[in-house]
Amino acid sequence: MRLGVHLMRFDSVPAAQLRAELADTAAAAEEAGVAWVSVMDHYLQMEPAGLPADDPMLEAYTTLGYLAGVTENVELGVLVTGVTYRYPGLLAKIVATLDVLSGGRAVAGLGAAWYEREHLALGVPYPPLAERFERLEETLQICGQMWDPTNDGPYEGRHYRLAETLCRPQPLVRPQIMVGGSGERKTLRLVAQYADACNLFASTPDEVAHKIDVLRGHCDDAGRDLATVRITVLHGGAQLLTGDVAGFVDEMATYRALGVETVILRPPTTSLAAWVRDAVHPAVAPVADLG
Repeated sequence: MRLGVHLMRFDSVPAAQLRAELADTAAAAEEAGVAWVSVMDHYLQMEPAGLPADDPMLEAYTTLGYLAGVTENVELGVLVTGVTYRYPGLLAKIVATLDVLSGGRAVAGLGAAWYEREHLALGVPYPPLAERFERLEETLQICGQMWDPTNDGPYEGRHYRLAETLCRPQPLVRPQIMVGGSGERKTLRLVAQYADACNLFASTPDEVAHKIDVLRGHCDDAGRDLATVRITVLHGGAQLLTGDVAGFVDEMATYRALGVETVILRPPTTSLAAWVRDAVHPAVAPVADLG
């Protein structure tokens, strides 16, 4: 079992120091053996998380490009990209570029988008939920075609039409496609049909177990083995903030038994680098020992 970190707050230092803070955080993650570093794809900070919308927020792929240059080992991805923010052909090209320049470490996290305020604030169209899911499915299809070196042909969908799906250079390693969210009827169905990985919200082990059972049913319908889906969860890691590594590892053992492969931790209000060094690092090896 592996640990990752999700960098979703950029308010611990002034903007002029963020470059150094991110570099220090990346170095701490690499030293700790953290497997995954992700950022959010938002333009305003998330009010539903209890944070002011005008708190600092960095653009996702610019940030990942910087992190690619100061790391060597961690996977890099967005948790997750709202399907409305970029035309899918351009998004596939962006992720392919990240993969090439990171040496094959990009993960493509995708979701249906939900934050209406930032859409309206920046003039980004915000279609109804059903349409956003239709666009998500087409984006999953387009990414698959863009990263297929044998298929540069057109793509014809309801919402997107591409005359060519030419992408050169191709990714060094075809990026894993991760779909974020726990919706049982649509989101987990799309995971079973198109994705290499999913990200579930770790509320309780029982709820995660239920979501995995639903995903298993969708995999059965798609003729797919659930074991081919990488299951990840987003977790607060509260025990680590108090130094209770043993308690955290005990909880992670429950998730590991359910089939969770990676646990991605959210930061508290503190220095990102200090959080990785002091709270996350001590848990990496014990969690890896869970198998």
